[in-house]
Amino acid sequence: MTDNREKTLPCRLRAVSVHVLTAIGAVLALFALRAAHDGDWRTMFVWLGIALFIDAIDGPLARLYNAKTVLPRFSGERLDLIVDYLTFVAIPAFVLTEADILPEAFRIPAAIGILLSGLFHVSDVHSKTKEGFFVGFPAIWNIVLLYLFVLGLPPYGALAVVACLVVLTFVPILYVHPFRVVGLRILTGLVVLAWAVVAAIAIANPFPSALWVQITLLAAAAYCAAVGLWSWLRRAA
Repeated sequence: MTDNREKTLPCRLRAVSVHVLTAIGAVLALFALRAAHDGDWRTMFVWLGIALFIDAIDGPLARLYNAKTVLPRFSGERLDLIVDYLTFVAIPAFVLTEADILPEAFRIPAAIGILLSGLFHVSDVHSKTKEGFFVGFPAIWNIVLLYLFVLGLPPYGALAVVACLVVLTFVPILYVHPFRVVGLRILTGLVVLAWAVVAAIAIANPFPSALWVQITLLAAAAYCAAVGLWSWLRRAA
């Protein structure tokens, strides 16, 4: 039963403010799309970075303010999935059709693969474990896109990365959620914080990035992948 204290105007306003914060991600997606259309990749990543930050804090805020109970008519989870699909999947797919990253003949097919595999992920009711791990590659194409710009891979090398990750969306290997997985949470949080700082440095400077930036970002990705793989192997044993 809902506590009467949760029906007060301040409680409702706090819950509404969290949903509005999540919804702002759609506006940021529009700004990122406009920047991508203009070929202003740095500004595009700034908007996507702000959207990523909002995505990191809106869930904890929703739980803190008990938004699901206070405003039962509105689903923060649905709203979050819609915004995530725009900023994590749709915008990166569009960028890969415009930027000189993939071989020209494969840009549209790669974007289609990203869009469809991303839809599979967001509609999969078993895309997360009870421990908070993602099952299959979690469609974080905004992060992948940053790595492709940072590393400056040859076009067919970048295509191989995209194709591999599209396939891994359907392979039930675990991937760590940086905030929900309890094991190694402090270490993982520190790695994510370091990643965020270095990613910001990468965005503030020309692409491809300096070698130390590339190594740091790759090391952070390797750590997150290793945590998920280790947990998957333990469960499979």
